[in-house]
Amino acid sequence: MKRLAVFCGSSLGASDAYKAGAIELGKELAKRKITLVYGGSSIGLMGAVADTVLNEGGHAIGVIPRVLEQREISHKGLTELYTVETMHERKAKMAELADGFIVLPGGTGTLEEFFEIFTWSQIGLNQKPCGLLNIDHYYDPLITLFDHMVEQKFLQEKFRSIAIVEDQPDLLIEQFFKYVPPSIKTY
Repeated sequence: MKRLAVFCGSSLGASDAYKAGAIELGKELAKRKITLVYGGSSIGLMGAVADTVLNEGGHAIGVIPRVLEQREISHKGLTELYTVETMHERKAKMAELADGFIVLPGGTGTLEEFFEIFTWSQIGLNQKPCGLLNIDHYYDPLITLFDHMVEQKFLQEKFRSIAIVEDQPDLLIEQFFKYVPPSIKTY
């Protein structure tokens, strides 16, 4: 694992635990000399994880759509910043650069990024680990939904394991090193 993409909110959220978790993840990435790949913003959890990685001597690569860069929210102190034209290009570039994906708390954009990677994994377009950092039980409702999807036969049990869930960054990253992707979805 040389580079991990992090999908997360552009706000800090309602709980101080979310920012604390982003900072903890940033420290863990820097300690392990794993480069952060993320959305390139200077605000919210995105900014918190990037600032921490950089402050701890690590490397951070941002990928930001031009429309957001023009709103002056791009992080100015990154190791590298890619400016792309669309959100689709952003996700494709992040997927290209990353060896795995960590999802911190966030809103619909964060979930959209996560679900695209999750879906790619089911059909064999992605063989990289993907995990939810379940800070302060933020993703408990989503985990319950996954279990419901399996129960209702809309998600095969073997694909349920694509979403690795941990509440500590070090434990999540350790699971990434052990990850074996499930066989490709067939009908």
